Amino acid sequence: MTDRSTFDTNVVTLTRYVVEEGRKARGTGELTQLLNAICTAVKAISTAVRKAGIANLYGISGSTNVTGDQVKKLDVLSNDMVINMLKSSFTTCVIVSEENKDALIVEADKQGKYIVCMDPLDGSSNIDCLVSIGTIFAIYRKASTGAPSEKDALQPGRNLVAAGYALYGSATMLVLALESGVNCFMLDPAIGEFILVNKDVKIKKKGNIYSVNEGYAAYFDPAVTEYLKKKKFPQDGTSPYGSRYIGSMVADVHRTLVYGGIFLYPANSKSPKGKLRLLYECNPMAFIVEKAGGLATTGKEAVLDIVPENIHQRVPVVLGSPDDVQEYIDLVKKHSAK
Repeated sequence: MTDRSTFDTNVVTLTRYVVEEGRKARGTGELTQLLNAICTAVKAISTAVRKAGIANLYGISGSTNVTGDQVKKLDVLSNDMVINMLKSSFTTCVIVSEENKDALIVEADKQGKYIVCMDPLDGSSNIDCLVSIGTIFAIYRKASTGAPSEKDALQPGRNLVAAGYALYGSATMLVLALESGVNCFMLDPAIGEFILVNKDVKIKKKGNIYSVNEGYAAYFDPAVTEYLKKKKFPQDGTSPYGSRYIGSMVADVHRTLVYGGIFLYPANSKSPKGKLRLLYECNPMAFIVEKAGGLATTGKEAVLDIVPENIHQRVPVVLGSPDDVQEYIDLVKKHSAK
């Protein structure tokens, strides 16, 4: 057995990985440039999140965003950071953010061929109590000719070139999905680089955890109620599922990716169209989960097949291990047939 040094002299960084993938695909390098800009923003946000208490970044900035959430100071900082990094990378033409009512059209002299949809700080209602939060992003190619517009962002998730999320938890991790698969990179603060730690990640075929906000149980559809009952009181002699719900989509989805199981944010009688946003929450997470071998559905159709009607559209989402999600889909079909 060889003596393994604690210092890797051939480390695979996120930049190196994307450059290698781009070379295989005979790309122009523009996507590498774009992902580098996102990495820089994520590193800066990670530092801000860890300093938030000291730098007085907790609390509410005094406004609500376009989707009705109260905006925290860190939200504003994160949004500005990502937008500025994207614009200055010369790779984007349209930017959609949860924090902005309209899509941002990048100045003509800085435009590139990509469209980025992002939630700069997901789960920010959890900032003040130090629960994990994250950044979600989805990258499309501009498909139309002519000047870029908001309509260019209204593409189904099947058109995604790349998607990912950063999780600011006990460490900062960036999970990146490309056409070739899903890889996890951990931020090494000593060298300021994201290091490849999990290659070609695959989700378990079936898990033993369900994740849903059961505070809405009174408003659930019968299919959701029956599904949860089967998880808690199985009739086939198997063990009941464990319940885990954090309330930060990034943290809940990441746990589902790592441990398997199912994450549900279904429609209910209070939110008949669902609560999570298609372009910058559901599509990127669905892309990642599907590339890892899982499923992502509204209950009636695959999330990635939905053609968006507006940039802040909400949809129901259920994603995770393929056997668990398929069981949910079958129950929805059964109830729809009644």
